[in-house]
Order: sequence, then structure tokens, then C-alpha cells
Amino acid sequence: MAETAELILDGKSITLPVIEGTEHEKAFDIGKLRDQTGYVTLDSGYKNTGATKSAITFLDGEEGILRYRGYPIEQLAEKSSFLEVAYLLIYGALPTKAELDNFSGQITKHTLVHEDMRKIFDGFPSATHPMAILSSLICALTGFYPQSVSPDLGPEEMELNIIRLLAKMPTIAAWTYKNNMGHPLNYPRNDMDYCANFLYMMFSFPTEKYEINPVVVSALNKLLILHADHEQNCSTSTVRLVGSANASLYGSVSAGINALWGPLHGGANQEVIEMLEAIEKDGGDTSKFIAKAKDKNDSFRLMGFGHRVYKNFDPRAKIIKVAADEVLQALGMQDSPLLKIAQELEQAALTDQYFIERKLYPNVDFYSGIIYKALGIPTEMFTVMFALGRLPGWIAQWKEMRENKEPIGRPRQIYTGELERDYTTIDAR
Repeated sequence: MAETAELILDGKSITLPVIEGTEHEKAFDIGKLRDQTGYVTLDSGYKNTGATKSAITFLDGEEGILRYRGYPIEQLAEKSSFLEVAYLLIYGALPTKAELDNFSGQITKHTLVHEDMRKIFDGFPSATHPMAILSSLICALTGFYPQSVSPDLGPEEMELNIIRLLAKMPTIAAWTYKNNMGHPLNYPRNDMDYCANFLYMMFSFPTEKYEINPVVVSALNKLLILHADHEQNCSTSTVRLVGSANASLYGSVSAGINALWGPLHGGANQEVIEMLEAIEKDGGDTSKFIAKAKDKNDSFRLMGFGHRVYKNFDPRAKIIKVAADEVLQALGMQDSPLLKIAQELEQAALTDQYFIERKLYPNVDFYSGIIYKALGIPTEMFTVMFALGRLPGWIAQWKEMRENKEPIGRPRQIYTGELERDYTTIDAR
């Protein structure tokens, strides 16, 4: 017999179906609650509300589990490439060699962007944040591919939009950086893989040969995999909500980029570096700032510790810590003052009873910020890197929502404004 829940309202019994996921997560189905009772539920921030059923990512914050399509993040980060994981998220299965070769080849063919897009960069003031440029140019792709806005895309057209977006996002992101720096732009190279090509477009100069460091490529590959999807977070929910109005893939992802730009969502790794630099500028005494973090009357917070979802250790942090150590060793930066401060904070969080009791362990943002800083990526570009990694997840979620023919999103509210009142003319107010 199917499990149900009973709601008693004014002496009347209302039966609510119980929905159970494949990992035994349970939810009350309140889809008909308003029709049956006239009531809605109030859940500010949707912390306890399931807005959709999804087969893409499973996350268990209490146990520190993250799986893409059933595969543990630890296995994917160790054994997969970013494009292999992107294929898995978008299409639901790990690709065969032939499928991956075709997928990678199609992406390589579409990495160039229209030359007119270069002109758009000139319209932005020099102080424009890279995320503003990125979101604008991704949305501008609808102008270059106007058929993408059709709500009745066939499978081939949808596939082409997906390939184009995966291919062009690294080029647009790298050009955003180069444009802000006043450097000449680099065109993509078809003889390089996805991560190596991005690093080339970011850091090479026409006057010198750029050497690809395999340790750096491997670390970037892991970082992008770890950020590829994270269930129904703010930006992903934004992509699905905008997409539910039959908005195009480019427009929906552009909206997701803007949601990610918010400092409460995608800016955490930038805040980590800014915190470390502030501690260094103050003299580098980490014990002073650890004491400030423990003082409930002090506004100082340790950035990059703890997580809104993970109530234990962030499983991604364990993986990226190893990559961070490898990158710093390969680049000869293991003795940098900033790293020393980070290591002292990390050690305190792992051994100090105050942090252990509160489960304030270093998270993925703590280590990713250190890696990006070591690579020479400016802090205002950190969120762009996050967006580059999250792109396959956004695409997969938009595609799933579209294929499931989900209805347009329309949250309810509890009105707390004025009661009905009569209009008064301006001379009588």
C-alpha cells in the first residue's frame, strides 16, 4: 500500500501522497493542496521544498555524498575528463570512446565565435565585472543563432545549441579576461583538449611560446568536474525557472550566470583569497583571526569553511586539496606567505575543537581559490571559472526540464501589505 500523510485542517482530513526517490528521499506531494483547502505552504528560500524531480545529481549533505547520475564524485574526479562528465550529465550515461570522440570533435569544431562578438567587448566600460560581460555575451548568442529561441526545437537543433554553448563559453570567458587586461585575444586551437585550450587562450602571448603544464591541466580538469553540478542550487534553479517559460538555452544560462554572480552563491572562493590577503596585510597572525572567528561579538567570519548543504566534510574538498598541493608544488609556490596562512587556518579547522564541534571544515571554495590564485587568475575572474565548470549541469537541468515538459514555474506568496483602500487625488494627500 502506498504511503500517505494526513493533514488535519478544521477537523477535516486531507490525504497527501508521499513521493519517494531512488535514494529513499521522501516528500509530501502538495500539488493539489490549494485546490483542496485554499491553503498554500510557506517555505522562505525553498529550503524544504522540492521544485522538481530530477535524475541528474544526488546530494546527501549529512553523509557528505555527491554523485552524478549515480557515479561517486570521487571516481569521476580521479578517472574522468571534464567533457566525459559533461556528456554523462547531459545525456545520462558515460560515453563510449566513439561517442566521446564525436562529442569532443563537435565541440572543437564550434569553439570560434563570430567576429562581430569582438566588437561587443568595446561597448563595455573598462571597469565592467567579467560576470556582467559573460552573461551579456552568452545571452547575445541568441542574436547570432536566432533559431535557438524557438520553443519547438527538434532534437538536432537542441543538440547543436548544446554543443555551441559548451564550445564557445571557454572562448568568451578567456576573451573577457584578455579584454579586461588589455591583452591581444587568442583564438582557440583545435590541437588542444578542452582544459589545455582554455589555459592557452587565457595565458599565452604572441611574443612567447606558452608551455602547457600537465599538472595545472589536471587540476583544472578536476575543478571543473567538481563544480559541474550541485543539485537544485540558486543558479540551477534559476536556469530551470527561466527555462520553464520556454526561454532559450542561451537566455536561461545567462540568467544562471547572473544568479551565480551573487556573492552568497558563486563568490565564496573570491572571498577566501580576499580574507587571506587581509590577514597577510595585517601581519599574518592567524591565531588572532581564529580568535576573532570564535568571538560571537566579532563580525569576522572565516571564509571557505563549512557549507550550507554539507553538514559534514565537503567531499569535493578532499579531492581538490590534493590537487592544490600538486599545483603549488609544480609551480614552486609551496612557500608563499598566502599559502602559509591558508595552511595554518586549515590546520586549526581540522584540529581545534571549536571548529570540529561545529563541523566547520574547509570546503571546495577554500582550495579552489588557492589554485586560481596560484595560476594567476585575478579574483574577479574566479566566479567566471565557477560558471565554466557549472555549465554542463545547467545544460543538463535545462534539457531535463524541457524534455519532461515541466510547467512554467509560478511560486505563491503570503501577502502582508495594506488592506483595500480608496485612491485619493494628489492635491488631497
